[in-house]
Amino acid sequence: MVKNYKYSSKNGKDFEVTIGKFAEQANGECYIKSGDTSLLVTAVASEKPREGIDFFPLICDFQEKLYAVGKIPGGFLKREGKASDEATLISRQMDRPLRPLFPENYYNDVQIIATVLSMDEDHLPDPLTTIGASIALGISDIPFDGPVGACMVGKVDGKLIINPSKEESEKSDLNLTVAGKKGAINMVEAGANELAEEDMLEAMLFALDEIGEISDFIQGIIDDIGKEKILVEEAIESDLDRLISAEFEEDIKNSIRTTDKTEREDNIFRIEEEAKEKYLENYPESEDEIHRRIDAIMKKEVRRMISIDKIRPDGRDLTEIRPLSAEAGLLPRVHGSGLFQRGQTQVLSVVTLGSPADVQIIDGLNKEEIKKRYIHQYNFPPFSVGDIRPLRGPGRREIGHGRLAERALIPVLPEESDFPYTIRVVSEVLSSNGSSSQASICGSTLSLMDAGVPIKKPVAGIAMGLIKEDDSISILTDIQGLEDHLGDMDFKVAGTRDGITALQMDMKISGISKEVLEESLADAHSARMRILDVIESAIDKPRDDISKYAPRLYTIDIDPEKVRDVIGSGGKNINRIIDATGVKIETEDDGHITVSSDDGESGKKAIEMIKAIVTDPKPGDVYTGKVVRIMNFGAFIEIAIGKEGLLHISQIDHKRIDKVEDVLSVGDEVKVKVTEIDRQGRINLSRKALLKKPEAWPVDESPYKENRRSKRNHD
Repeated sequence: MVKNYKYSSKNGKDFEVTIGKFAEQANGECYIKSGDTSLLVTAVASEKPREGIDFFPLICDFQEKLYAVGKIPGGFLKREGKASDEATLISRQMDRPLRPLFPENYYNDVQIIATVLSMDEDHLPDPLTTIGASIALGISDIPFDGPVGACMVGKVDGKLIINPSKEESEKSDLNLTVAGKKGAINMVEAGANELAEEDMLEAMLFALDEIGEISDFIQGIIDDIGKEKILVEEAIESDLDRLISAEFEEDIKNSIRTTDKTEREDNIFRIEEEAKEKYLENYPESEDEIHRRIDAIMKKEVRRMISIDKIRPDGRDLTEIRPLSAEAGLLPRVHGSGLFQRGQTQVLSVVTLGSPADVQIIDGLNKEEIKKRYIHQYNFPPFSVGDIRPLRGPGRREIGHGRLAERALIPVLPEESDFPYTIRVVSEVLSSNGSSSQASICGSTLSLMDAGVPIKKPVAGIAMGLIKEDDSISILTDIQGLEDHLGDMDFKVAGTRDGITALQMDMKISGISKEVLEESLADAHSARMRILDVIESAIDKPRDDISKYAPRLYTIDIDPEKVRDVIGSGGKNINRIIDATGVKIETEDDGHITVSSDDGESGKKAIEMIKAIVTDPKPGDVYTGKVVRIMNFGAFIEIAIGKEGLLHISQIDHKRIDKVEDVLSVGDEVKVKVTEIDRQGRINLSRKALLKKPEAWPVDESPYKENRRSKRNHD
């Protein structure tokens, strides 16, 4: 049976839900539509749990189909291939609020697929994917503690807007996506134009009201047609669990208390090997159980230390930041570099400056191609955590962390008109013990200033954590890897001294209150100020000039109608400039031209050559031209590419010249002045006008009169 439901929003955009029309073999499905944007969202679970794992195997996939916007994919195959970065980021946004709401000991494979079937740019699919997934899971038999709502928030002229249109988004000071259950936020993703903490909190709470309304709507659908949920058996403590606890619990507790991640991991590895040696003979095939039990003891002790003792495993108090260091200008040949370290997390960021032709072109669910002039990429090699694994392309986590850092720095970048370079920053994580994404933001600030990129202000980032045990709540500043792994929150906040530029939050519990959000933002602000002090002690402002190894860019804006003159027939004119100067030239239809050169002189020369092409000569203008043809009555001088004028023999010198060849040869450069442009647009030149006139004339060398007839014979 097909069922239809409609959600009417007080603040945002309405949407409709159809269930029972598509994908009948999925555990749960829905067709969700807002405006002309529609998605099919399905949820499927395996019948049995996956053996031998200690994690929940959830897969969330967002599929871009270019037919949704009436486009044919590029390339030879003409079909969609590997997920784009944008699709990967939306997949992560769908995964993050859903994952904490499955039973802790549920190990069945679950896959959620959101496929865009149609799209208009005023109704983005981002929040609909999470809403659709919550509906599909909610009405299915898959165990899920939902429902979850989601929405986007913008801020235009001081007013908060739910699910802004494309035009509103372009004007907005905030790009915020929030998801969670009614009354509790458990996922946030935001980019902002230096928004104050209180304004960011206001926007999140504004979103929370909308999320509550959506959650009530979804619950109504579940109450109407939802299936009975599969029961998940609770984990029961085994005899082996009790033996391991009795034998090794104190040793595990003592091993946790160290500032060195490697030492802690070595200690736990030693304990685990001792437990296997002692118990595997009587409990064969229990390696995974031993590992899980030791991990559970470690988790319980870490959470107890923080909640009760208010002491962290490395001895810090709750608001203390690990030791910081910052350095700029490490690498001699790159365009800019910065090294930032916080505790055992160390990130090297490197800047490369390129021409406008190096922009990243994104061909996705947009009517027009998107050009990105700032590209931030984050790499997490295996050696950074002492692992060995094959080197592959970037995973979802690396793409997500790179985009978070990108968002954090975009608000402080110079305008393209002031700094026309394409900027690529690569953050290499050299050592990781938590908060590496925020260290990459700090390292990139250092490297951008080292590269001479005139950023408006330095940016720093900090990761906040949370341990919630019953009524005890402990908020942690600068979480390390163990606290992230065993804690309840990862709340990343980046910004300048004047406000937040990016924010990301993930929860392992159902959500947090307004008070916790407020305190977390306040502590993050205090930490950010301390980190900025360290950054500014290494380099307090952008360098005065870019690296000598970076290309020099020169720009000129001309009449769009004259772009074709610069290019010339078959590219003849532009190729002549390139051959003469060795530069790279990029032209745009609006008349904007960029010249890229390895040295300043060649770039300036190319700009002058372009100016000469597009500027109409007028009497009195002076040029340095080249002799291209010699006739008996004078020489034709190319004063600019595609522009020639006649230097009559009488205008070569003050003294009498019998033959042009006595003074000039083809290929000579000669400085001339425009004396006349006749009715037919022909240009007459004089060299003589630029030469000093002799004080007295010998009788036999007095200048002769101009031969007007020969002068008019130069078609």
